[in-house]
Amino acid sequence: MYILKTDRTNNTQYQLKLNSKYIYIGLLMVGFIGCHSIQKNNNATTADSYPDIAIVGAMKNVMWKGELGGVINLDTIANKNGLYGLGPLSYLKGELLINNGKSYVSRVTSDSTMTVEKSDMVSAPFFVYGNVTEWHKIDLPAEVNTIKAVTQFIDDNTSAYEKPFAFKIIGKVSTAQIHIQNLPEGMTVSSPTEAHQGQTNYVINDEDVEIIGFFSKEHQGIFTHHDAWLHMHLITKDESKMGHVDTLFPAGMTLYLPKK
Repeated sequence: MYILKTDRTNNTQYQLKLNSKYIYIGLLMVGFIGCHSIQKNNNATTADSYPDIAIVGAMKNVMWKGELGGVINLDTIANKNGLYGLGPLSYLKGELLINNGKSYVSRVTSDSTMTVEKSDMVSAPFFVYGNVTEWHKIDLPAEVNTIKAVTQFIDDNTSAYEKPFAFKIIGKVSTAQIHIQNLPEGMTVSSPTEAHQGQTNYVINDEDVEIIGFFSKEHQGIFTHHDAWLHMHLITKDESKMGHVDTLFPAGMTLYLPKK
């Protein structure tokens, strides 16, 4: 009897030890999987660590639906630290640019002149903006001398970027053409052709400029045109000219991309 009782006790103890061993191994596996998942999630976060952008309104609603009134007042954007943004002035009466927290408004005064003033007491029917304080610099090669080439160069150098982003290009242009929207008073809009009534074009030659842009392959008709991946506004170094970039021929410029 004693021997039989002892065998059962030993067997029970053995089973408890065996079960404890399996539980311990199971906990180790759960811990390993959990750590692996956390590491994977951390890597995903790191891959997208550059700043988000904000989008208000949509270009297509302005062009096709005639929604010309303001959907955002620039003075309501609270964080001005490293703030960049662009869009048209409400009712397509000018162009807007925020460059490192400073807001600019350009308006047509004649076929060859414009006014550029600093003010955030304005609104836009669509607008894209974001805060960037750290940049990665790349000199533009000489062969990158058109907007199409700039688009391709940016795309080639941002293959790891998984969401839209702000960028800037600083240096001298050989020549560039910009425009300012100047829709006649009382006009309605139901197509891009109607939206561009009154648009005035200006040519800039051999000047130092700063270009602020936003890049996305997924926002055509939202903040880029239907056939473009980027939207850019240019301001001259002396701040006397500013507008939407239509053609661009760099003559020694540097591209700034948000650091990841």
